[in-house]
Amino acid sequence: VQLQAYGGGLVQAGGSLRLSCAVSGGTFQIGTVGWFRQAPGKERESVVSIPWRGGIGHYVDSVKGRFTISRDNAKNAVGLQMNSLKPEDTAVYYCAADSRRRAGVQPSSAFGYWGQGTQVTVSS
Repeated sequence: VQLQAYGGGLVQAGGSLRLSCAVSGGTFQIGTVGWFRQAPGKERESVVSIPWRGGIGHYVDSVKGRFTISRDNAKNAVGLQMNSLKPEDTAVYYCAADSRRRAGVQPSSAFGYWGQGTQVTVSS
């Protein structure tokens, strides 16, 4: 399974960005997908996890009501709409996948496939 995230950039606080993740190679075996982020000097943290087919997204408290994950199985794509961005959202964002289907926010250790990151910078 290969994943490629794109769509990052520089935005002012209060603005919006949409990230996309293209998934390829053996998507039939994917159970869960998610978005993670890693700020400088900090550990990688989960943003949202969602089953690859069916189910709903589960978000960390810091992004609830602001971020929305979307999933298009026909196009093998996952999106992350980020609204009302804050400077503390600045990080490298990664999409990830795993063969096991899980509900709830999942830690990075639960994912076996990772895309390269895309930088999101929110200026104050």
